[in-house]
Amino acid sequence: MRRVFGLGETVLDIIFKDGQPVSAKAGGSVLNALVSLARMGHQCHFISELGNDKVGNIIIDFLNQNNLGSNYIQRYDDGQSALAMAFLNENSDAEYDFYKSYPKERLTGPIPDFRKDDILLFGSSYAISPAIRNQVYNIVKHAHHKGCTIIYDPNYRKKHNSNQELYLKYLEENFSLAHIVRGSNEDFKNIYNTISAEDTYLRLQNKCDKLIYTANANGVFIQYPHKQKHYPVPTLMPISTIGAGDNFNAGLIHGILNKNITSNELTNLSKQNWDYLISCGIKFSTEVCNSMDNYVPPKFVI
Repeated sequence: MRRVFGLGETVLDIIFKDGQPVSAKAGGSVLNALVSLARMGHQCHFISELGNDKVGNIIIDFLNQNNLGSNYIQRYDDGQSALAMAFLNENSDAEYDFYKSYPKERLTGPIPDFRKDDILLFGSSYAISPAIRNQVYNIVKHAHHKGCTIIYDPNYRKKHNSNQELYLKYLEENFSLAHIVRGSNEDFKNIYNTISAEDTYLRLQNKCDKLIYTANANGVFIQYPHKQKHYPVPTLMPISTIGAGDNFNAGLIHGILNKNITSNELTNLSKQNWDYLISCGIKFSTEVCNSMDNYVPPKFVI
């Protein structure tokens, strides 16, 4: 069985609606995707870090209950598990405040025994944080060397703009290691100041030549050498958009695993297979938007 590894931040999401807390969930962009994949029966392992505290214990218990491997999660005493306060607006989109207390020594655990055609998903601010940049880059580079299929979601927000030059360097290093980059229109507006999939691909294609560009209600665009396509998305009134992009990533990976598509095959993937992968991403994302959960339900079937 091909394995899925995820490298990313772990937080406890405390969700507010109309100024009141309504839910608390294990969160983090990559974690959300991996929980959905584990619920679909895929073998998943999470590379991350947590405090030795009650919040950390809650998250570890949740991962174990969902058969998501936690052997590569570093627990630390000098600091606390991260919290994310998610405030839903009238459109059910979230604005965040984060509370983090990390130790000086981070991500010091063993690198997984990556094998050819395993899948590695990574992204968000965790993938460009200067405090752990060397560790993250070495893990992803090792996975690339071992022949893993690598999917990168930059999930890049305006809060990073104060040090744009440094972060752009890290982002482009990550693009160059990825087989697929999946990002939103907001991500690329913040990174390259582009406002279309075509303009973004012009900036990206020399680093990664397969782009999936999600644009909320305007649909999904794919760009790869000499080809492009647009996919509409269902019209809906979301309960929460937390986890929507994360679960698009999960659906994409689910499709890759179902079709047993390797990184070499991605180069000349048929139109029918691209259609299938994107449809999986849209279905996962839509499902999550219709609930307060960050992940698809255990009995989800597509």
